[in-house]
Amino acid sequence: MVTKVDKVQDGRAPLIVQDETRKENNYMVYLSTFVAVCGSFSFGTGIGYSSPSEAGIKKDLDLTIAQYSLFGSIMTFGAMIGAVTSGPIADFFGRKGAMRVSSVVCIVGWLAIYFAQGPVPLDTGRLATGYGMGVFSYVVPVFIAEIAPKQLRGLLTAANQLLIIGGVSVSFIIGTLLHWRTMALAGVVPCLVLLVGLYLIPESPRWLAKEGKQTEFDFALRELRGEGVDVSEEAAEIKDYIETLEKLPKARLFDLFQTRYMRSVIIGVGLMIFQQFGGINGICFYASSIFVSAGVSAEIGTVTYAVLQVVVTALNALFIDKAGRKPLLLVSVAGMTAGCLLAASSFYMKAYQISVAAAPALAVTGILLYIAGFSLGMGAVPWVIMSEIFSINIKGTAGGLVTLVNWAGAWVVSYTFNFLLTWSSYGTFLLYAAVNVVCILFVVKLVPETKGKTLEQIQAAINHQ
Repeated sequence: MVTKVDKVQDGRAPLIVQDETRKENNYMVYLSTFVAVCGSFSFGTGIGYSSPSEAGIKKDLDLTIAQYSLFGSIMTFGAMIGAVTSGPIADFFGRKGAMRVSSVVCIVGWLAIYFAQGPVPLDTGRLATGYGMGVFSYVVPVFIAEIAPKQLRGLLTAANQLLIIGGVSVSFIIGTLLHWRTMALAGVVPCLVLLVGLYLIPESPRWLAKEGKQTEFDFALRELRGEGVDVSEEAAEIKDYIETLEKLPKARLFDLFQTRYMRSVIIGVGLMIFQQFGGINGICFYASSIFVSAGVSAEIGTVTYAVLQVVVTALNALFIDKAGRKPLLLVSVAGMTAGCLLAASSFYMKAYQISVAAAPALAVTGILLYIAGFSLGMGAVPWVIMSEIFSINIKGTAGGLVTLVNWAGAWVVSYTFNFLLTWSSYGTFLLYAAVNVVCILFVVKLVPETKGKTLEQIQAAINHQ
């Protein structure tokens, strides 16, 4: 058995005291990921809240359709504000600090909804929960990517999307059993778990290194990799990379469009544009009506939809570090394209009275295929890649931009979907199919494979292409 001890430098305790035969103990990485994805679960419960609670809120507070529509949609505006501020908050307060801020704002929002006696406090609460979700949507995948060893990074970052989907599904299910005020209280629970859990886990070592907090960096990296594990190579690589970045000026928004950052910005923004403009929010919005038109009850359709999302997203998490990011994206978008074409065919058949009896089944098949395809890759992988490709000196600014683009796209697609359907039902799905075909070309030409590489290797490769 060989034991190595690094020399004491600058009066600090040695960074490494380890038995070289010992392997990484990922217990703290898993615990830290669990704590972080409580934010993702909270994100999902917020998204899923407005659908099952609609009838109860409208009845109890005597809201009009327009007032409830404002309640549902104002979350997106809150998320946009959260997206704009998420990067600076995560850079200034740290990844844990940003999650702490987001949790507190979400709790305040849920309590405002719980106590609401009219539309103003109701909308204020919804806006606050949306803000928290905007921050969570950026900081959770970034934190996980920065703490995870390279062989687990894809799996653990994909858990972000899995817990979002889980939160949506739980909201759909418990919404049939609980009063809307009780549901709002239930939304507080994951935020409280996260707040308590943050006291048990370390901060991101990469952020600590960027801030020059050497002692905390040493401790956090040792804690994440396990007692006695040799982290000298990883520590040296992180420090060298940070030292190189410190020579660069602090990035502002317009700095992102410099040549050395342009490729990573195009990849991050492009994936989020294709994720949203491929039609996910519109198709989710219309799914229940399609199930009903096919003769399937709304409840059965919703449960099928929710279970399919959870199962396929879980498969994505299991295979993302084995199959790789790029192959999963390509298979995913191909499935989404096929689903859109099937749905378009169904609406075309109904519009022109061709095999009308077969049209509903074709529509349901198309929607389920689309959801399965989206859950397999396009739901989670863009967030995984976003957390990997930006160097730490631009991560806050670039991550905020990418997250804002995602939420803005979600709003545009949700807002325009009904107008597109009025124009042409089958044309709408053909349009989404065309966007997904372009996405395939984008992935083939521009998106790198990041599986099995450290963050520093990924960023260096992208910025030197």
